Amino acid sequence: MRKDIKERFFGKRENQPLLLLRSALGIIGIILLFYAIDHLVIADADMLNKMSPFFTIIFAAFFLKEYVKPYQIYSIVVAFLGTLFIIKPSFSLDIVPYAAGILSAVFAGAAYTALRALGNREQFYTVVFYFSGFTTVVLLPFVIYGYEPITMQQTLFLLLGGVFATIGQFGITLAYKFAPAKEISVFNYFTVVFTALLGLAFLGQVPDRFSVLGYIIIFGASLFMFLKNKGESKDT
Repeated sequence: MRKDIKERFFGKRENQPLLLLRSALGIIGIILLFYAIDHLVIADADMLNKMSPFFTIIFAAFFLKEYVKPYQIYSIVVAFLGTLFIIKPSFSLDIVPYAAGILSAVFAGAAYTALRALGNREQFYTVVFYFSGFTTVVLLPFVIYGYEPITMQQTLFLLLGGVFATIGQFGITLAYKFAPAKEISVFNYFTVVFTALLGLAFLGQVPDRFSVLGYIIIFGASLFMFLKNKGESKDT
C-alpha cells in the first residue's frame, strides 16, 4: 500500500497516539450509551449523553488549556443539577443505568477533546475510518463469541443504525474539527426531541415530568452558554 494512501486511511505516524486515544474513549462511551439505552427510557439515556459538551469544556480547559469563562462554569453547574431530575438518585441498583449514561457523556467528552487536539492534522474521513476500524477489531471477538442468529428485520435495523451512525460520525467529527465545543454544543440537543418522538412512536416510552424538567434545565444551560458565546463573537 502506497504511503500516502496508508496515511489517508490510517493517519500519520505522529498522530497515532491521539487517534488511538480518541477511538478507545469513543468506543467505551458508545458501549456505556448502549447499556443506558437498553435499561432506560431512550430519551433519558440520550439526554444524559448530551452532557458530553459540558465535559468537553472541562477537559479542554485541563488538557488543552482553553479558557473557561465564569458563565460557562455556571452553565455546567446548572446542567449537572438538571441531570439530578433525570436520574432521581436513590441508593439502589436502579441508579446503575443512569451512571452508565453519565459516564458515556464523560468518555464522549474526552473523545471530542482528543478530536480538538488533533485539529487539522488529519482529514475528517481519516478519523472516522480509523474509529470504525478500531471498533470493528475490538468488538469482533465478542460478536463471534456471543453470536446469536437475528431476523431479517433486525438485520435491516442494524444496517440502518450503521448508516445513520456513520453519517452522524462524519457530521460530529467535522463540527469538533472546525469549531470550539462551546460554540456548537447547543445543536447537539435537537437529537433529544427526535429521540423522544421516536421512542414514543415505536417503543411507547413517555418520560416522566421530572425527566422533562431535567431536559429543559440542561437545554436551557446549553442555550444560555451558546447565546453568550455568540454575543461575545459579535463584539470582537
